Amino acid sequence: MTTLRHGDRSQAVRILQKNLNNHGAKLTVDGDYGDATETAVRAYQLKVGLVADGIAGTKTQSSLTGGDCVQLLKNADLVNAAQRLDLPLASVYAVNEVESRGKGFLDNGKPVILFERHIMYRQLVTPRHDSDDPAELKRQADQLALTNPALVNPKAGGYVGGTAEHQRLSNARLIDDTTALESASWGAFQIMGFHWKRLGYASVQDFVAAMSASESQQFDAFVRFIETDPALHKALKARKWAEFAKLYNGPNYQRNLYDIKLQRAYERHADCDCGQAVAA
Repeated sequence: MTTLRHGDRSQAVRILQKNLNNHGAKLTVDGDYGDATETAVRAYQLKVGLVADGIAGTKTQSSLTGGDCVQLLKNADLVNAAQRLDLPLASVYAVNEVESRGKGFLDNGKPVILFERHIMYRQLVTPRHDSDDPAELKRQADQLALTNPALVNPKAGGYVGGTAEHQRLSNARLIDDTTALESASWGAFQIMGFHWKRLGYASVQDFVAAMSASESQQFDAFVRFIETDPALHKALKARKWAEFAKLYNGPNYQRNLYDIKLQRAYERHADCDCGQAVAA
């Protein structure tokens, strides 16, 4: 299902407009995703509780045709985050739009993950107890890297994507459950499991349970990630998009134009009265 947004012209937009009209909109069905269609999309999203960003992605289009919204991110989650982080709602909309992978769950209901074999190696060689012998931990990790290079490896890689990442994770959990869960990124915002303690979860298993529950829980982890990183929070409050993008996405942020996308998304949402009205 193609994501539709302001400026699009297509048969898919005509179908979207017809579906919106079935829910009370009074749009001219012309296939042009203009201001009126964007306003109608936002109004529908607000009515059903979805993120009111004016973009008709998979979630909005599915909801219009009777899809289940229970696990999906809610507009109220973004409003609450704006209050927690002391930010304009438009900033939260922008960050959600640009930094989210769009969907937090696979079609089979499992959370989106990416297993990182080099993190598994790193976690295995890191002492956790006073009695741990670093040399012995490294010896064991190196042995595992020889016998299971797809799961334990000093080098990144080995990704298979989608549901197959869960099979990699399941195999890694047979080696060490906690380390394996810490070595995957979780949900729509791809938060690494090893951050569980910093983010205030009781254990990595507790963190994974939250990530498996709903996109709202996944977004809450993202908010905690910002709250517990003063530099990241400060950059976001000051709307220093390049600095925020560099801190969150790494030094290659410019390659994907994260800072420019954030700036444009902020300006678009700041100009929308309905988005600001939600925060009031």
